[in-house]
Amino acid sequence: MIRIILILVLLTTSIVFSQEKTFENEVNKISRKIDRITKQQKDSLKIKVEEINQKLKNNLITKEEAKELKTAAANYHAKQIELKVGVQEYNLQQLVQDKVDGRIASADDDNAFSVRFFDKDFIIFESDKRRNRKKRYNKRTTTQFIFAMGVNNVLEDHSINSLNNSNYKFWQSHFYELGFSFKTRFSKEPSVTYFKYGVSFLWNNLRPKSNQYHVVNANNILLEKHPSSLSESRLRHVQMTFPMHLEFDFSKNSKLSDDTVVDRTNEGIRFGVGGFVGFKLGTRQYLEFENAEAIRVEEVQKGDFTMNTINYGLSAYFAYQEYGLYVKYDLNPLFQNTTTRNLSLGVRFDIN
Repeated sequence: MIRIILILVLLTTSIVFSQEKTFENEVNKISRKIDRITKQQKDSLKIKVEEINQKLKNNLITKEEAKELKTAAANYHAKQIELKVGVQEYNLQQLVQDKVDGRIASADDDNAFSVRFFDKDFIIFESDKRRNRKKRYNKRTTTQFIFAMGVNNVLEDHSINSLNNSNYKFWQSHFYELGFSFKTRFSKEPSVTYFKYGVSFLWNNLRPKSNQYHVVNANNILLEKHPSSLSESRLRHVQMTFPMHLEFDFSKNSKLSDDTVVDRTNEGIRFGVGGFVGFKLGTRQYLEFENAEAIRVEEVQKGDFTMNTINYGLSAYFAYQEYGLYVKYDLNPLFQNTTTRNLSLGVRFDIN
């Protein structure tokens, strides 16, 4: 497991550091931070105003008290915006100075540049060449770090009703996924349709019910009662997969003063449908129990447990901004000579 994590870290680090750090990219980062700060403070103020209105409606406070509380809340969040945005303004000034001093490169050093505030919430980079500015804002491919977690179980012969008679604990059988994805817009101009693809590592766990554990008998996998009382019985298989999704991102785009459309992603409702293909990296069974001498035994069994090496299936997610619901279903059997297929349900985070 440590080897897999190190591979993932090295892969992610190499991809991240391979991206060019330019003046335009850094300006966009500061712009997004100011956008988030403003939105967070406005949302917090809205919640407080709603609470004050509810207290007024329930006659817990007077109109005068409600007015004073709203004014105080508005002043507080305005001050928070001023302070936090001020930090970003300082970062912007330092960035401009670094550009003037030649310490940071521009995507096109032949063009003059300027920085201005747009609607007080966004920082806009302007270039003399409109086609280059449009290209910067309408970047067709973006990258995300993927983290997902949830519960595992199995279906027999594709029947959802088989969950009622499953031999595995539903809430105790967990899965975890770490990955890196690319998100490419199909069209040159801003649209809602994207192709999302990447690489992920999955840790799938299945915990049998009724003191059972997995036994291999003549190339067949069986669940049998353990002679001791098990405090832990868990079968874990690790996979490397290559997910591919058709994503529809309904984030609202922005428009500049010259009618250039700024393509924004992961800012609204999104949903994706697709699948994955991959292979298993290893399987282990963990057993914990007390033997006849009342000694606690922790046993780790390594083997293939007749699991199929290649795995493929369907997956889908429905999300708002970075947070979503996730479902994944293996089309190929989990074990050889069976109709048992893995089903995963959980939450998913796509972090730009």
